[in-house]
Amino acid sequence: MNAIVYHGSNVEVAEPRILQNGFYKDFGYGFYCTKFEKQAKRWALTRSGHSIINRYQYSENTDLKIKVFPEMTDEWLDFVAGCRSGTVHDYDIVEGPMADDQIWNFVEDFIDGRFTRAAFWELVKFDHPTHQIVFCTERALKTIEFEGADRL
Repeated sequence: MNAIVYHGSNVEVAEPRILQNGFYKDFGYGFYCTKFEKQAKRWALTRSGHSIINRYQYSENTDLKIKVFPEMTDEWLDFVAGCRSGTVHDYDIVEGPMADDQIWNFVEDFIDGRFTRAAFWELVKFDHPTHQIVFCTERALKTIEFEGADRL
């Protein structure tokens, strides 16, 4: 797959890095992007200071260990719950739907046993599609090339 991916931020990120920022995300630590420019704009607008959309050309490297979740499934839920709880995986790249703030609250309730799996799936029907692709290793970062940034 060759595609443009976007990263919403408050700065231009010409040289992406993997930052371990102290809290766990859907697919673990890594450099998070999306194929949806509109979603990257939402990410950028949540930052203090400037709102910047960074663009990258992504060229898939099939030698890397890549995990793709085409949609939210039980496997996706278990993977996100594990990553959000601190479980480390060995994938170079992970791609799939994201658990936004509302969905994350439901994931927490599932992890804590307040929701059954069936109740979780009833509550997470999306109004709009989401997407994230996470570059989890230095090898993975070599698959993206900075093309430019736009200030909102």
